[in-house]
Amino acid sequence: MIEYLPRSKQHTELYLTQFGIEDCISGHEFGPAVRTHYLLHYVFEGKGTFEVNGVQHSIGSGQGFLICPHVVTYYVADEAEPWSYGWIGFNGTLAESLLEQAGMTLVSPIVYYEHKDRIHQYLQWMIQSNEYPAARETRLTGLLYMIFSLLMENAPKTLMAQTRSNADIYVEQVKDFIEMNFSQKITVEDIAHFIGLNRSYLCSLFTKTTKLSIQDYLIRYRMDTASSMLIRTDLSIGNIARSVGYIDPLLFSKIFKKIKGMSPREYRSQSLLNANVIID
Repeated sequence: MIEYLPRSKQHTELYLTQFGIEDCISGHEFGPAVRTHYLLHYVFEGKGTFEVNGVQHSIGSGQGFLICPHVVTYYVADEAEPWSYGWIGFNGTLAESLLEQAGMTLVSPIVYYEHKDRIHQYLQWMIQSNEYPAARETRLTGLLYMIFSLLMENAPKTLMAQTRSNADIYVEQVKDFIEMNFSQKITVEDIAHFIGLNRSYLCSLFTKTTKLSIQDYLIRYRMDTASSMLIRTDLSIGNIARSVGYIDPLLFSKIFKKIKGMSPREYRSQSLLNANVIID
């Protein structure tokens, strides 16, 4: 069974182009040929051979193989034990990055994942998604992300360390947490707990990498956001203060002046004056 899908106009980051499940006959083959999108096959039972760039890979149950766009590939089911597999075709601006996080590239196109029932279940849900026509595209995209999450969780833990140090990863996690939660009453302890590191160790690592403490980074992020809101909106100082995590507008104004060199009101007036000068 195979189903082809139209190109998504709302999920451009990652979208399905096709999916299916098939019990292949002996010697069933495809190629040599190229595809215009990514295609990931996952073998439930049986075995076969996958060939790319002149290299042959023997593929069995619990393994998958990746076909990249515009690359010549060939695959064939075993004569004695032909494979039964499922597949997803996909593309999007995030596709390559997500594949790398899952441990799959053109150079390393084979994936190992032992929980066959989970992959099979998600493919079955994709097939059943036609029962929800109004939200089918979003449902299918969500299931595609779920399959990626399984493969990413199963990827070798050393994979990301090949391109980034642990320090860089933790610093990025701190920044991401602050960006998503700066409007809340968060503490450094909250951030350390979320990341799963000792507070003192995380603080030391962050300061060494960025030359700022986590608390200073949080304050500066809040003040930079407030600066933008002062220029781009007509919200009151009190509303802006609460929007960046300060219940007390006076405390917010005090910290803002310390960081920016002038009060929020003065900053707004100066920005408006500068804008008028440019217009004139």
